[in-house]
Amino acid sequence: MSKVAVLLGGRSAERDISLLSGNAVLRGLVAGGVDAHAFDPAEKPLEDLKKEGFDKVFIALHGRGGEDGTVQGALEWLGLPYTGSRVLGSALAMDKVRTKQIWQSLGLPTADFWILGDGQLDEEMAAAIMAGPVMVKPSREGSSLGMRKASTVDELKEAVAAAAALDQVVLVERWINGPEFTVGVLDNQPLPVIQMKTPNCFYDYEAKYKSNTTQYLIPCGLEPAREEELKQLAMKAFAAVGAEGWGRVDAMLDEHGQFQLLEVNTVPGMTEKSLVPKAAAATGLDFSALVCRILASAR
Repeated sequence: MSKVAVLLGGRSAERDISLLSGNAVLRGLVAGGVDAHAFDPAEKPLEDLKKEGFDKVFIALHGRGGEDGTVQGALEWLGLPYTGSRVLGSALAMDKVRTKQIWQSLGLPTADFWILGDGQLDEEMAAAIMAGPVMVKPSREGSSLGMRKASTVDELKEAVAAAAALDQVVLVERWINGPEFTVGVLDNQPLPVIQMKTPNCFYDYEAKYKSNTTQYLIPCGLEPAREEELKQLAMKAFAAVGAEGWGRVDAMLDEHGQFQLLEVNTVPGMTEKSLVPKAAAATGLDFSALVCRILASAR
């Protein structure tokens, strides 16, 4: 039997969520009869994976240092099979700016945006941007960390400063009015679409991990043809950044009835509130079976 390491924790701003995800994955694998053990790269070097006799790795790290190709490259060097996207797909998907640029080049729909290097924002640019509300994001963070809506120049400046504290590259997107959806991906196939509904301003960190008022709609409320359209769009978006295996693609439906792509997650959350497990459950796949399926794709 293979000895499997579940990489969890790490040093990113998403450490706490990774610990929740990783421990859930660990329980699911053990329940499925897998010889799985927790391994926190913040506590010991990755070289210990070989010393401790691990044969495969399930990556449950979120954020930079775990989801951005860094760990994937190290595991390639160690010669250890691992779950999910390879180095390039992980790195591209973690970078929201590069992801949107690739989508634009392929004609895939995504909201208009501006890129602010080192959080630099002069008065002329601020005035040009604020033709309407915007969403401000660090380019390379997940779990909605550092994200804020801005409706005035002052709010924009504050939001950019907050995002720049987390990442030197800040993404400013035109605000989208409409429902938010997510498409889970398993074995390079789309799972049922989920619509997320929250009373918050947007589907933020609190709505994702702390709130009891967030609703997850399966069926998602779209007509079957439109749900299929979104699934196919999500798979194009997933493939465009070189993502592989499993993951999640987020999108919104704007006021004109057009889907707008938001981002690709190559190591989505696997907590009790997480979206991929909810979508898998809608197909009859329980959590233990889901994580065992993901592990089976490790290479």
